[in-house]
Amino acid sequence: MSSEDKKEHISSRKISTQDLTGWADILRDRSALGLYYTSNIYDREHYQKIQDVAIEMVAAAIALPTSEIEPLRTTFFARPSPIPSCDAAVIDDTGRILLIRRADNASWAMPGGGIAVGETPVQAAVREVLEETGIRCEPVAFVGLHDSRLCGSVDPFHLYHLLFLCRPLSDEEKKGPSTHAHEVLEMDWFAEHAISSQSPCGPCPSPERGVSRVAWRPPSLF
Repeated sequence: MSSEDKKEHISSRKISTQDLTGWADILRDRSALGLYYTSNIYDREHYQKIQDVAIEMVAAAIALPTSEIEPLRTTFFARPSPIPSCDAAVIDDTGRILLIRRADNASWAMPGGGIAVGETPVQAAVREVLEETGIRCEPVAFVGLHDSRLCGSVDPFHLYHLLFLCRPLSDEEKKGPSTHAHEVLEMDWFAEHAISSQSPCGPCPSPERGVSRVAWRPPSLF
């Protein structure tokens, strides 16, 4: 369903409590992430205002005074870590895996990123692949859940990585717009033996080597 179809669908029916709380949760998510990462005083004021609106929307949706929701500002509305994220192990018919070289740290990694409010983890994984590489893929299996603290991640924040095995679509279908190309220095396909510390693809963090190998032989498939 396109965004225009969604707007028409919403406008043609009565807005429910679930609609209001869902929209408020999206605002909560965006404002909390903004407040967590920004150091700009003006941006903080803007994100604070968005958080205020989210609190007021929740209060209105469940018919409670704002003062009863306000105590949740520093807990629920602040969305403390851990942060859910997803990665996609896109493996083609010849057994090669798709890797990107990230612009932020110049390391090779599987395509992936944060999960937005309103989408499932697998939808997020497929979206991230398309945004970062322009390649359309489809999910095959859920590989596993990985704690960034325990798999050698270099990320400064506590993340839970959900890894999905995916396959690229046919040549006629697989290419799309790479809307987040600025996040990627380059991309390429690599055979399993190439994923090592001496890889020709350059620096490849240990989590990517280990997790990528799991994706080649997920327990649910082999």
